[in-house]
Amino acid sequence: MENGLNSPLTVIGLMSGTSADGIDAALLQTDGEIITHFGLTYHKPYPDLLKTMILQAYGRVPGPEAALLEKIITEQHAQAVETLLERAQLQASDIDLIGFHGQTLFHQPPQMRGAKGQTHIIGDGVLLSSLTGITVVDQFRLNDIAEGGQGAPLVPIFHKALAKDLPKPLAFLNIGGVANVTWLGENDEDIIAFDTGPGNGLIDDWVRAYCSLPWDEEGKIAAKGTIHSDVLRRWLFHPYLSQKPPKALDRRQFRKCLEDVTEIPFEDAIATLTAFTVRAIEKALPFFPEKPKLWLVAGGGAHNRTLLNWMRERLEVEVKRVMDIGLDGDALEAQAFGFLAVRSLRNYPLTFPGTTGVLQPLSGGRICKFEKDQAA
Repeated sequence: MENGLNSPLTVIGLMSGTSADGIDAALLQTDGEIITHFGLTYHKPYPDLLKTMILQAYGRVPGPEAALLEKIITEQHAQAVETLLERAQLQASDIDLIGFHGQTLFHQPPQMRGAKGQTHIIGDGVLLSSLTGITVVDQFRLNDIAEGGQGAPLVPIFHKALAKDLPKPLAFLNIGGVANVTWLGENDEDIIAFDTGPGNGLIDDWVRAYCSLPWDEEGKIAAKGTIHSDVLRRWLFHPYLSQKPPKALDRRQFRKCLEDVTEIPFEDAIATLTAFTVRAIEKALPFFPEKPKLWLVAGGGAHNRTLLNWMRERLEVEVKRVMDIGLDGDALEAQAFGFLAVRSLRNYPLTFPGTTGVLQPLSGGRICKFEKDQAA
């Protein structure tokens, strides 16, 4: 528990990404600037029906019908917290704060400078606080969106804390449903971040549609296929890939690519979609002041051997999984939202001109604390 104004807090970070596979929960201790200790992590898969409901709800602004889905998702997060505490042999009273990302259903960045985008992430922070007995920080993106930012990515400041003693320039790459990169230079202000393009989202969707598997495990399907260069070349002309950062994506923005693979063999489709993820990452290079000496890969894509091997071939530089340097690649984003929760509580900035395009460093997040007398 907190024992000083800027002392480390014991926090739980919660993350459910656009792949909708479940909830990552992670314990850590941090003062919002450095991480003093990484604790246990836990992954709670979503039940199949809930996963289907989430995937069906993607891509449109949620209405009143999403209230039940939000309640179920919040209850699932509470169960994840309970299990993590049991495994760590801790009580709710041992935890200062929960960072609750919630479940993204719709994200539309501003279409031009001076405009405002919109983001819709469901998850009830007050309900989660009441179920766990712990103060919750949620809705991390809203303030950035309100100030004209892209609303994403949020994790670069966490990457910066992780990279304190690593050689630079380097790039952190998270490959979830969408892939996002953080470029870090030698100086504190040298930070650039944006979504590169599709991550696992298109690959996962096509695998599920074709054979009911959840994903292409280790890239084995892609490795058997042949890349259709004509299709890939057409995709690489998508205007997003040449758009100057800051920029962010909704998971479904490249959905039309799946229409182009309906007539080609399944293995070839997966190979071509995997190559597209890699080539979109490669197209990020012109936006960096210097070429990274090292790429560190986290998220589900870090388990795709074919994707990583193709990255090494295209980038011609060292590509490692974050677990290769002692980090937990599967829990990294959950840890990030625990870190961001402390920054939010202490009014430290979460987003920056080089990450989301806001005019100045900006804090965010909503503090939710359930009081017993609220229920009276």
